[in-house]
Amino acid sequence: MKKFGNKLDEILADKAEEVRRLLPVKEKLQFAAQGREDFRSFETALGGACRDRSDDEGYGSNPLAVIAEVKKASPSAGTIAPNFDPLAVAEAYAAAGADALSILTDEKYFQGHLSYLAKIRERVDLPILRKDFIIDEVQIFESVVAGADAILLIVAALEQDSLLHLLDVAQNYQLDVLVEVHDLEEMERALESGARIIGINNRNLRTFEVDLGTTERLSEEVGPDQILVSESGIFNGTDTKRIRSWGADAILVGEALMRAQDKGSKMAELKGGGG
Repeated sequence: MKKFGNKLDEILADKAEEVRRLLPVKEKLQFAAQGREDFRSFETALGGACRDRSDDEGYGSNPLAVIAEVKKASPSAGTIAPNFDPLAVAEAYAAAGADALSILTDEKYFQGHLSYLAKIRERVDLPILRKDFIIDEVQIFESVVAGADAILLIVAALEQDSLLHLLDVAQNYQLDVLVEVHDLEEMERALESGARIIGINNRNLRTFEVDLGTTERLSEEVGPDQILVSESGIFNGTDTKRIRSWGADAILVGEALMRAQDKGSKMAELKGGGG
């Protein structure tokens, strides 16, 4: 686990404590995880690993995929949805045409909860990404048992050997993995890891500053065999059009959709900007 002396460092310290509390039930979680078979393919929902980026605008005829995020709060935005009903939000996203869901499960910083995964899974037939700070394999077992179809691995939070190990464990337990990067060094590490789904986070987790140009700068590093997801700072069709022109296959959107009164109209706007 990396150390930065910043907000990310604080979050990771708390996650390390959560991991310590899980260790006594690690074998039980691992055994339970081995028995699950009802996975939904997150990768397929984003279009598979064969996107066409060959045309003049930087992308082919495949539609832009939207990963809609169920999120009550965040450290950067504070409380986003005071009257938060995760099931109602997830159902609204599905009705609006989301391709996959991202569910915040961190309690301290995002006011999420692990139990949302199973509850939403019962009501919505979409692949579910567990959005949290995964630093140990016990959290992967926990994710499988809780109903996740995919997990997030943040390169900035992990040494390379840990990233490789966690990717391997996740794949062995049938989870897809969104590997998140923010700069060139992290992108190079993600590519070296063999990651199939790469998320470019436009938010700097050290400062929380957002720059959509991060996707533009890093997207050229992603090859045709990877799925490219742009994350954070995406609020309207104009943003989506820019991101799409840089070759993104999918976007992950939280705050804009959470704040939208008419989630169908906002979803249509975001997808419309994507071509």
